[in-house]
Amino acid sequence: MGEVLLAVGTRKGLFLARQQVARRHRHWEFEGPHFNAQAIYAVAIDRRSGTRLLVGGDSAHWGPSVFHSDDLGASWVEPGQPAVRFPEDTGTSLERVWQLQPAGADQPGVVYAGTEPAALFRSGDGGLSFALVRGLWRHPTRERWEPGGGGLGLHTILCDPRDAGALTVAVSAGGAYRTTDGGDTWNPSNHGVQANFLPDPYPPFGQCVHKIARDAEDPDRLYLQNHWGVYRSDDGGDRWTSVGDALPSDFGFPVAAHPRRGGVAYLFPLNADSDRVPSGHRCRVHRTEDAGATWQELGRGLPAGAHYGPVLRDALSTDDADPVGLYFGNRNGEVYASDDEGDSWRQLTAHLPDVLCVRAAVLD
Repeated sequence: MGEVLLAVGTRKGLFLARQQVARRHRHWEFEGPHFNAQAIYAVAIDRRSGTRLLVGGDSAHWGPSVFHSDDLGASWVEPGQPAVRFPEDTGTSLERVWQLQPAGADQPGVVYAGTEPAALFRSGDGGLSFALVRGLWRHPTRERWEPGGGGLGLHTILCDPRDAGALTVAVSAGGAYRTTDGGDTWNPSNHGVQANFLPDPYPPFGQCVHKIARDAEDPDRLYLQNHWGVYRSDDGGDRWTSVGDALPSDFGFPVAAHPRRGGVAYLFPLNADSDRVPSGHRCRVHRTEDAGATWQELGRGLPAGAHYGPVLRDALSTDDADPVGLYFGNRNGEVYASDDEGDSWRQLTAHLPDVLCVRAAVLD
């Protein structure tokens, strides 16, 4: 049957909850906070060999670090030396870990980290230590990347399930980049994505990408939520087409793809650009089942009245149960879940600190 592990990273620590898959509609008990008073921007649940939790914490006093647990949070390990740090010759220091992403099953020890300042790091020992991916750091466009409203962060890392050397990353605000040789060389992947805050509205780089997700059935199909704009690519990111016209707003932060069904993805639209609250003050997830040709508003069980809790780029996630569960948290400290692929929702908890990221997975 399996058990779902739900991890909620907040501005003031990490909260964990577990529930049998068949009982996801029942009461969830959250425990925590782990890493009290630390901002948790990144969580990964690595199930390639057992279950390892990887957490990017950000202490106002001690600075950023990466922790791991092999016993579902009963104990945590922090390496004696910082797991992620910039080499001295870069003249740069780490401000934040935005993303932690295990590679595929064919690379059991490989974990990637995305950081601020925007850079990609690779670990070969399960997240104990990371090395800078020099190819992206040396890219000729990097020095012209500009920080978005949340900083200059590399926040999206997509591993291609067909090719261990193929990766797609996204930087806010530098755009999307792809490699097919394990990170030695990178090409911009932004053709067709608008940057209406720049003199050239369709530049080769400089877009403020908020999140990218990969389709479950077609690895070349990608979904992109931009700073103004929702896009789809059918060729791995060579070209992007707008698919946001039918949404109440094409501004937002997260996008999540169904883990098994092709053409299915989820968004949480926001008003743009000054207030960044739910579009029309309605707490609603939107789902496409035809790769963005149409969108359906999903609100059964969500708040009916005016709502002001935005959902950040990593705060909307799926599990991999059958049927799939969806989870999101907002800046009001509320966490909602659906155990029927978005058709209906219920609130799991409230009054948490500002929710920064949400991750869920079914444990063996």
